[in-house]
Amino acid sequence: MQQKPIDLARLGTVRCAIAPEPRTTPDGEVRRDREGNPQWTTGLMVRQVEARRADVIHVVTSTEPLGVLEGEAVTVTDLWANDWAVDGRSGVSFRAAAIAPASAGGSGQAAAPSSSSSVASASSSSTASSSSGSAGARKGGES
Repeated sequence: MQQKPIDLARLGTVRCAIAPEPRTTPDGEVRRDREGNPQWTTGLMVRQVEARRADVIHVVTSTEPLGVLEGEAVTVTDLWANDWAVDGRSGVSFRAAAIAPASAGGSGQAAAPSSSSSVASASSSSTASSSSGSAGARKGGES
């Protein structure tokens, strides 16, 4: 599995597309990180500055994104992409240290990644999202 920091300076607008919800197992139990903190998944709409197309990525955090509402601009801290492959399937999962509402005058720009070791140690079982439409476990046990 290869982990890559995302250059958030290339992203124009980052908005919440799907409100934060607890990340759950297919059995409905809340997933936890290595330190025992509950994990949250948030759908973010991202668009490169020079592109017309917008994509929704599902980003996992270990802190609840308080105050993040659908349609609102957000600030993302330490966003990482992780390549994964399991049983012949593959994709990309996304993890961030935090997601917060953009400041009152903010434009929804994302914060640049730092060398946070807790983000770099994300496991390969993170919620998946790829250009082929693969998605990891979601609320309700979908696959």
